[in-house]
Amino acid sequence: MLAHAFIRNALLAGSLVALASGLVGYFVVLRGQVFAGDTLSHVAFTGALAAAAAGIDVRIGLFIATIAVAFGLAALGRRAQADDVTIGIVFAFVLGMGVFFLDRFNASASGSNGLIASRTLFGSIFGLSGGDARLAAVIGAGVILAMLFIARPLLYATLDPRVALAHGAPVGLLGVVFLALLGVEAAEATQAVGALLMLGLLAAPAGAAYRLTARPYVAMVLSSGIALGSVWAGIALSYAVPSLPPSSAIVAFACGAQLVATVATAITARVS
Repeated sequence: MLAHAFIRNALLAGSLVALASGLVGYFVVLRGQVFAGDTLSHVAFTGALAAAAAGIDVRIGLFIATIAVAFGLAALGRRAQADDVTIGIVFAFVLGMGVFFLDRFNASASGSNGLIASRTLFGSIFGLSGGDARLAAVIGAGVILAMLFIARPLLYATLDPRVALAHGAPVGLLGVVFLALLGVEAAEATQAVGALLMLGLLAAPAGAAYRLTARPYVAMVLSSGIALGSVWAGIALSYAVPSLPPSSAIVAFACGAQLVATVATAITARVS
């Protein structure tokens, strides 16, 4: 399997994206911002189509759109946490724009915009070139380093924002930075598993870790480990079963981990 360049590229990009998704996803779950994460994943769809319409690199549209909307959500919410109504309005607007671009530009003779839309929605991790994979790995590593740098104060601001604010912690700024990193990760993960399934890789491993341990730093490591294992297992299964899309296999393993964690904690609670 490793003799194929496309598998090595998929493992390189997928591994760093998975580790970053697990780390970011833990705070998404802990801060109750899963809906915001789902919104940003769909923003990537609109951004990719808008970039295709403008004739520029799709990745530019992915990152500009997700980061811009992330800052917008931060600006609309108290302490950079917009409520569900606000997020829902933004979500509806973004999806409407996505449908507009799809309808407006999908009628091209080459059909390239339809292909771009499909890859954005469902991912194309096996289609990454060596350069794309290395770039994805660098971006993923950057997100990981940034999250590790802010993890301690962000955890403090998440668990007890009033006390953190009273002690001078920049609670609002931390929220803005976190949402920006979430936007970056949403854009990057979309290239691997697609906008429709990205939330599964972001939230499912984190949800499993959240159920399995109450120790935050252990949960962060566990969340990243589950995400990484899901990507490796999904790629291997998709290689063995060519008719199975890698994005679907990856998210299936991630959701399976959460299901196992849910059942295990329920059994443990009954026994105790």
